Amino acid sequence: MLNLQDMRREYKQSELDESSVDASPFVEFEKWFKEAQNAQILEPNTMLLATSSAQNIPNIRAVLLKIFDEKGFVFFTNYNSDKAKEIEQNPNVALEFLWLDLERQVRIIGACEKISHTESLSYFMKRSRGSQIGAWVSEQSTIISSRKLLSIALEKMKEKFESGKVPLPDFWGGYRVKPSKMEFWQGRESRLHDRILYTKEGNRWKISRLAP
Repeated sequence: MLNLQDMRREYKQSELDESSVDASPFVEFEKWFKEAQNAQILEPNTMLLATSSAQNIPNIRAVLLKIFDEKGFVFFTNYNSDKAKEIEQNPNVALEFLWLDLERQVRIIGACEKISHTESLSYFMKRSRGSQIGAWVSEQSTIISSRKLLSIALEKMKEKFESGKVPLPDFWGGYRVKPSKMEFWQGRESRLHDRILYTKEGNRWKISRLAP
């Protein structure tokens, strides 16, 4: 049996205080994200996306943040995937960025909605040709009998799009998570972590400290 009870680490790198954060959680997030990049964290734009079906069955997976601004956090996926079906049933989702090298987390709660076709097309055209074709090949979240079927489908798609640009599939595009709450978590000693919460109230953000 694994002995996990003795696995402990004290967090001592930094601290977080209400007086030191920006009035906007988006500005604060951009600051933290750049620090994660500078720390050379592997794939700092990886975020956990939690969804729930109409039957309140939760689901979670890692996706990549591809667009970020004051409108929200954008990721891309197949619109026929499990996550897309769950978002259609219940648009309330949660995100989490975990940057352990910096002893930090960012937790986000908000509503998820499709971005415009123009925005999806703009990003799709920036993808590598292999990734563009891959979007056509994968019927995401469906059961397949073997890897070989993917390889066969890939070769067929390569032939189909042998010349010219690869078009944007009508079943593929982006979602934007528009946050109502954003929490910045900084690890501290003795598990007395710093937790600063931004809560959307109308057109402004209220800043509070949470007990660890």
